[in-house]
Amino acid sequence: MHPSPRRVGRNLLRLPAYWAVAALLGFAAGCEKPTPALAPPGVEEPIGPTLFEDVTASSGIDFAYRNGEAADNYSIIESLGGGVALVDFDNDGLLDLFVPGGGYFDGKKVLGHPCKLYRNLGNFKFEDVSKAVGLDGPLQYSHGASAFDSDNDGWTDLLVSGYNRLVLLHNEPDGKGGRKFVDVTAKSGLTADSLWSTSTAWGDLNGDGFADLYVCHYANWGFDGTGPDGKPYRHPTDCNYDGKTRDVCQPAKFTQLPHAVFQNNGNGTFTDVSATVNLKADPKDRTAQRGPLRNDGRGIGAVIVDVNNDGRPDVYAANDTDDNFLYLNRGAKYGPGGEILVEEIGLVAGVARDDRGTANGSMGLGVADYDHSGRASIVVTNYESELPALYQNRTTEPARVRFSYSTQSSGLGTVNGLFVSWGTGFADFDLNGWDDLSIVNGHAVRHPLKVDRRQKPSLLLNDGGKLKIQSARGGSFFAAAHNARGSAVGDLDNDGRPDLVVVRHNEPIVVLKNVAPIAGKHWLGVSLRGKGQRDLVGTRLVVETALGTQTKFVKGGSSYASTDDPRLLLGLASDEKILKATVFWSHGDAQEVKGLTVDHYQEVTEGSPSVKILAP
Repeated sequence: MHPSPRRVGRNLLRLPAYWAVAALLGFAAGCEKPTPALAPPGVEEPIGPTLFEDVTASSGIDFAYRNGEAADNYSIIESLGGGVALVDFDNDGLLDLFVPGGGYFDGKKVLGHPCKLYRNLGNFKFEDVSKAVGLDGPLQYSHGASAFDSDNDGWTDLLVSGYNRLVLLHNEPDGKGGRKFVDVTAKSGLTADSLWSTSTAWGDLNGDGFADLYVCHYANWGFDGTGPDGKPYRHPTDCNYDGKTRDVCQPAKFTQLPHAVFQNNGNGTFTDVSATVNLKADPKDRTAQRGPLRNDGRGIGAVIVDVNNDGRPDVYAANDTDDNFLYLNRGAKYGPGGEILVEEIGLVAGVARDDRGTANGSMGLGVADYDHSGRASIVVTNYESELPALYQNRTTEPARVRFSYSTQSSGLGTVNGLFVSWGTGFADFDLNGWDDLSIVNGHAVRHPLKVDRRQKPSLLLNDGGKLKIQSARGGSFFAAAHNARGSAVGDLDNDGRPDLVVVRHNEPIVVLKNVAPIAGKHWLGVSLRGKGQRDLVGTRLVVETALGTQTKFVKGGSSYASTDDPRLLLGLASDEKILKATVFWSHGDAQEVKGLTVDHYQEVTEGSPSVKILAP
């Protein structure tokens, strides 16, 4: 989050404004310049109607993530903020909202606020059901929320990350015809994780049908004493950025914590297998080559998705001022008793650093086939003076995974590079058949020197594989500055248009309704169901229409500390007919799907020839 002054200076050279001035003064003569951005930051040509309406005031949602900064501890934990999970907890076909509450301080005690669950009543009306489902009590100082089915019973559970504790909330009948959440952390074995966790991701890494967990841990911050990792806590009080004003310290003041992988045992319990899952040498020779996960990264974001189209989910983790990780799934046996084995290839694959070979202060993650290549490209949001990174997937064979740094060539380089970016998400907001990108921003320190703490979000629309700044079309929320963190993308009213939910520091969360004109445009919504309710992360859907071919990926984890809509939603522009649709099931076979109709959500079950219409 807070690069060193040397790193800031170096990365400023990447900003288009710098190169324009340098060229005029002659400073750049004889130097190799980076590929120029398509336009200076902040310049845009808004074309078309407004895409989002802020409906928070009428939605019934009134809740703020609180970070405890009122105590004036200037602790680094206050910087991270929280996310939001879109989860249909009662299986009524409408996405509900789960929001972590954050925390506060009682002296040197780090305590948590209660979280909130808002049930979707339809038409952008929500009801606070936190108490009714057993979520009215405080948890830990919380950051993130992953929504997934931990035991394959067909009901979505919640995993909450935060300070020195994970909390697993199991979705169970309440005995009255409704649902409730029960804390099963101790029963599940996840109390073994006592480190400071930020984001979590899930996916079936060994093919046994159950979702395993990847947990990002951050740093050894604490007021005094020794941390759970056996190393002394640190809470420096002498940090500043102007030479005099106390502020939150930079990450370099704190040692990293190791990330973790928990294997799902299929009986409601998890086992920490972090010490043996990493392949250390030649993937053809696994004899005595097992080792622990790399632990040299202050983890903030994580996502599990298939990056090389081999049907096995891989792991990508965003680290703060350290190299980002890409763990390629190398397990040899899949199914009951299968192994979890990964190989870290971030540097080799081109996704560990930026185009200057510098590790960034990375936070949020988005995954999409934004260029219609059929491959999963990755966007990473970064700290100030570091542009968001778009790693374009260039993989042509599963064994040789390659990405190119395409921030400038894609058009993403036109965003304001002085902002600190967090939550992000790909979605086809205007239903033209190409995935657009949203990014929310807000500074990590209290007294930034170059820009305000509150910053405007960014909206980039995709025009045939080129991203163009169109924040002016985002409506009132995009026109104002915020101190934002997590965001989630999902269709809250099942009209085929993806909406946005944004979490801010110490201010109410925001619900943005997609109001893009849809006359003459069509869409396709698909909900996938595996055999025996098995986890499907790593699955991809390929749809062909007259417009071309689109690929959607089932992923576990998203944005920053958040969970997006699990359904696959495709904009089709004017196309009214699906020419061909194929599901490439994770750890399974390809299945051609017939009978899909536009402008509906429908369910496709693994191995079943029939399609079930869900909504609207």
